[in-house]
Amino acid sequence: MKKVCVVGLGYIGLPTSAIFAAAGFDVVGVDVSETVVATINSGNIHIEKTGLAELVNRVVKEGKFRAQLAPEEANVFIIAVPTPIHDDYTANIDYVIEATKSVAPYLRKGNVVIVESTIPPRTMDDVVAPIIREHGFDPEQDVYLAHCPERVLPGRILIELVENTRIVGGVTKEAAKQAADVYRAIVKGEVIETEAVTAEMAKLMENTFRDVNIALANELVKIAQRVGVNAHKVIELANKHPRVNIHLPGPGVGGHCLAVDPYFIVEKAKEESQLIQTARRINNSMPHFVVEQVKRMTAELEAPVIAVFGLTYKGNTDDVRESPAIEIYEELRRNERFDVRAYDPHVKPSQVPFPLSTKEEALDGAHLVVVLADHNEFKTLTAEELASMKTKVIFDTKNCIGLDDEDVTVYQIGHLSVVQAIQEQPPERV
Repeated sequence: MKKVCVVGLGYIGLPTSAIFAAAGFDVVGVDVSETVVATINSGNIHIEKTGLAELVNRVVKEGKFRAQLAPEEANVFIIAVPTPIHDDYTANIDYVIEATKSVAPYLRKGNVVIVESTIPPRTMDDVVAPIIREHGFDPEQDVYLAHCPERVLPGRILIELVENTRIVGGVTKEAAKQAADVYRAIVKGEVIETEAVTAEMAKLMENTFRDVNIALANELVKIAQRVGVNAHKVIELANKHPRVNIHLPGPGVGGHCLAVDPYFIVEKAKEESQLIQTARRINNSMPHFVVEQVKRMTAELEAPVIAVFGLTYKGNTDDVRESPAIEIYEELRRNERFDVRAYDPHVKPSQVPFPLSTKEEALDGAHLVVVLADHNEFKTLTAEELASMKTKVIFDTKNCIGLDDEDVTVYQIGHLSVVQAIQEQPPERV
């Protein structure tokens, strides 16, 4: 059975390692964090993913998976490190470069090197392949280089790593085949072989498609407020058309994919990507738009107490990367009128640079709850839980609150026209 070395034990690298180990591969995971390495080797995990803790614990105990600080010789090397963006919105591929350099001394002829990290077009050909060549290997003859982008939904990672179609783009045709065969050992879905640049671009366009469509819904929210129409009702009716599928609006776009990947395309083709750039501007404007709605809803109050519910970019995860909720909280906190409290049952204090409150602390004396993540815990909120609030009003930016109680007023993003929603007397139901 082949040995796999996975560099990067984060949201993709750790579950990928566990899946290969569970399939019988000998897996060595590499991470720069001593804490992460120690945590995994003790059979525990440092991130929150459904079913992952049990799987990691099992494969570690079985001796199929171990973590360490440096790579070692293997048959297959998988690079799954972050690719953030610089302040100028260009891709930061430093981690990919360093990871490639870290495995290069351990390569042997016939090895397979796969980059799963999301990367700009031509990174495999123009960056990764030259590094391999500098270390004495011909990337067209000696080793097999390929890009296989992760394509999973948070909360379903262990399922989708196995069931989803995988795109494998090789620097050469043989590299695509060799890398695809690695995935065919664990993937039940289709494994498609193509060129590296095509695989790079396909992943970027998957997320850009969603980003552009979310921008359309978010722009509709602003238009709806201007003309005085319920954006959610407009979307519901428009989507009755068999060829229309408008996404739902929200407080912005976050995460390591949708909020980042479009910039990788813009970087390579700025003049040709005008629609993509416009979509990014619209989605980036939504946190400020949400804050403006909070100001209008609390305009009659002298010192509003705001309970921010949810800091992650997506429900039922602990992932705060590029989260618009963080930006919203920070902008609210800078307003001297507001007493702002943050609560998220999935986020640890070490993940954010500000204090977290318990649910009870956040709600005590609050005038408004602003829901910024669609966690299951928020979907089942009851009027009794809100009893300590001064005014029981919720601004639901994620369209997830199902509470129906005459003592509680729920506004959704896209439902608001020009309102002063909260006054000191109990609010009227809308």
